[in-house]
Amino acid sequence: MQKIKTALLSYGMSGKVFHAPFLAIHPGFELLGSWERSKKLIQADYPNVKSYPSIEDLLADDVDLVIVNTPVDTHFEYAKKVLLAGKHAVVEKAFTTTVAQAEELASIAKEKGLKLVVFQNRRWDSDFKTVQKILKEGVLGDLVEAEFHFDRYTPLLSPKVHKETVNDGAGILKDLGPHLIDQALCLFGSPKAVFADIRITREHSLVDDWIDLSLIYDDFRVRLKAGFFVREANPAYTLHGKKGSFLKPRGDVQEDDLKLSKIPNLDTWGAESESLQGLLHTEIDGKIVKEKTPTLQGNYYDFFDGVYYAIINNTVEPVTAQDGVKVMKIIEAAIASHAQQKVINL
Repeated sequence: MQKIKTALLSYGMSGKVFHAPFLAIHPGFELLGSWERSKKLIQADYPNVKSYPSIEDLLADDVDLVIVNTPVDTHFEYAKKVLLAGKHAVVEKAFTTTVAQAEELASIAKEKGLKLVVFQNRRWDSDFKTVQKILKEGVLGDLVEAEFHFDRYTPLLSPKVHKETVNDGAGILKDLGPHLIDQALCLFGSPKAVFADIRITREHSLVDDWIDLSLIYDDFRVRLKAGFFVREANPAYTLHGKKGSFLKPRGDVQEDDLKLSKIPNLDTWGAESESLQGLLHTEIDGKIVKEKTPTLQGNYYDFFDGVYYAIINNTVEPVTAQDGVKVMKIIEAAIASHAQQKVINL
């Protein structure tokens, strides 16, 4: 199997938890190492890889693919350097800080014939895959409304300075917002308009930490919410159609398992507890059904598998640069909507 030589731009939480484990088990990738600024940690986990002292040293190496997993406000600068150096790139969410930046990166990648992928891993969450299946089966009838939540109870400020200082990439809209927005666009396509409310709720916070976005479609509405003061969680996904409803708690176990240093596999990985199954209450063939629905298996391995074949076979990326542009358009519209207190047409 042809190997794609891959390097990370940081080995903090995202590199250690979300990327390196899958690059290590996938037979199509060779993890070369990571750029490490102060703490030199990657060789403790992967003794045979390199710790690069600078991005220039990393790009000068025989690298095919670079994972841009640095703070959001650096994504554009670093991804542009990676592409101009002739390397394929996977860029963490939020893709960039503006639509213009996202479009420029997409243009560079196209011009150079490179693959540019946005790391929207939550498309491969068990709960989202199950929602996707329910909608595809049409058992709810015509959709009337949907509400997605990414809720936490974390009233204290993050120790990560870049998350709590005022910069173009900080705030929950560009942290958890891209997950919710990308999932909505993946299911329903782009809306015709956006209305948003963005707040600061934590004491001493300098960045937004609560969002309520309404995506306006012709025949239905989608509401996206995230905040840090939800001790008792709402359903992560609530969908109401003209025949019935589906409610699903957030249940994907992958992040928690990865943080415990569990090694991903292709068999049992990403399997939720039965207690977190979604509730389907609808009408099927004239019969009222109210029952728990088995949850599909989640697996971020499938994202990396998609990246591999996109590069090797020149197929479409699992999450394209244009997908990233579309998410950024919603984010920019949300910022404008909040500032002007009005609906923004797209």
